[in-house]
Amino acid sequence: MSDTSQFALLRERRFAPFFGVQFLGALNDNVFKQALVILLAYQTASFTSLSSDVLQNVAQALFILPFFLFSATAGQLADKFEKSRLISVTVAIELVVMGLGAVGFFMHSIELLLAALFLGGVQSALFGPVKYAILPQQLKETELVGGNGLVEMGTSIAILLGMVLGGWLVSQAGWGIAAVAFTTVAISATGLLLSRYIPLAPAADPDLKINWNLFTETWRNFQFMRRNRTVFLSILGVSWFWFFGAMFITQFPNLSKNVLVGDEHVVTLLLVVFSIGIGTGSLLCERLSGHKIEIGLVPFGSIGMTLFAVDLYFALAVHVQDAPVSLASSCARPVTGEYLPTCC
Repeated sequence: MSDTSQFALLRERRFAPFFGVQFLGALNDNVFKQALVILLAYQTASFTSLSSDVLQNVAQALFILPFFLFSATAGQLADKFEKSRLISVTVAIELVVMGLGAVGFFMHSIELLLAALFLGGVQSALFGPVKYAILPQQLKETELVGGNGLVEMGTSIAILLGMVLGGWLVSQAGWGIAAVAFTTVAISATGLLLSRYIPLAPAADPDLKINWNLFTETWRNFQFMRRNRTVFLSILGVSWFWFFGAMFITQFPNLSKNVLVGDEHVVTLLLVVFSIGIGTGSLLCERLSGHKIEIGLVPFGSIGMTLFAVDLYFALAVHVQDAPVSLASSCARPVTGEYLPTCC
């Protein structure tokens, strides 16, 4: 498949509405998450007496936990039901969750916000399997790598835009929190409308009997994974990639504030660089793989990610040792790292 035809999928109904829905979903997740993370990093005292470090890690854990708990069950649902309707149901759930989050923002309730974050993770866990299961039904075999590359590229751009938008909105005095609440609900409503244009994708196994026991079904999946080396290695690669990304994104606010002595704009800069790298790599996959599925690229990507993370560690260690100057303004004290925004 040529480079031109890869992007031509964005003009076809069998791909474009689905791409739009998953793009808006990733965008919305990150508008909400980043707004919450920025609030916890820079305005913790107005919500709770707990430390921002603890809350940010708790928030990330609450979003990730549903993927472990519900992914196996979500996979069964993706096999049993028609996929376009299932996507519409998951987006409708997202709309309800964002409504709950909006109430949490207005009430300054950390409990409601964390509950919305957890439920958002549940919704994303339900959407994940159907998101990838629908592609082989809508795309030709020679289009799968290109289509997946576009989805991953779109996801990384959506993450970047969502985090930039969420961080910028919530930092606006007076109207920022209200804008976050309105924006997340509006994006969900748009995604729900767009999901109605996704072509039908018949159920792969409509007679499947769903095992509602989360733990036994998850264990059954682990057992299957152990017996199939290709699946096992693929899951390891995907899991490492998302763990790596989640870890970096979670720590960017504290890295900016405590190590680089910066403000919210430095967080945005880190996100821009990180997301551009992911998007570029996603699009290069089709060319590097020769337009076919190539598992051999996974070890090279994993090794590269690890080596550059180690390099970042040593670079930051030197930066701290040399008493860094603020990246945000000259109002920061270079030795103590104390940021004094009121003097600017």
